[in-house]
Amino acid sequence: MCLGVPGLVVEVDELTALVDFWGVRRRVRLDLADEPVVVGDYVLNHVGFVIRRIPSADVQTTLSMYEELVKANTGRGPADLMAADVLGEIEAGGAGRPGRSGALGGAA
Repeated sequence: MCLGVPGLVVEVDELTALVDFWGVRRRVRLDLADEPVVVGDYVLNHVGFVIRRIPSADVQTTLSMYEELVKANTGRGPADLMAADVLGEIEAGGAGRPGRSGALGGAA
C-alpha cells in the first residue's frame, strides 16, 4: 500500500515545488502531478513526487483523515512504521505548537 502525504504548496518553479508538511518543508517534483499546481494549493506527495492536486472542496476532509491515521497509530494498537515515520516528521517540524506553519493550520 502507498501513502500519499498531504501538504501545502509554498513555492513553485518549473519542475519542482516547495511543500510544507505540518511545518516540515521539502522540495518535491511536479512531473507526475495530475494538473498544474500553484502556491496555496494542497497536494498529495508520494516519495518526492506530487501525484495529485487536492481539490479545494476536499482539503479539509483529506487533512482530517490524515490526522486520524496518525492519531490511530500513536500508542494505541499495533505499531505502524509508516505512521511512526510520518509522526516523526510532524514532530520534527513543530506540529502542535501555536503559530506553526503548514497544512493543518492554513487555509485552502
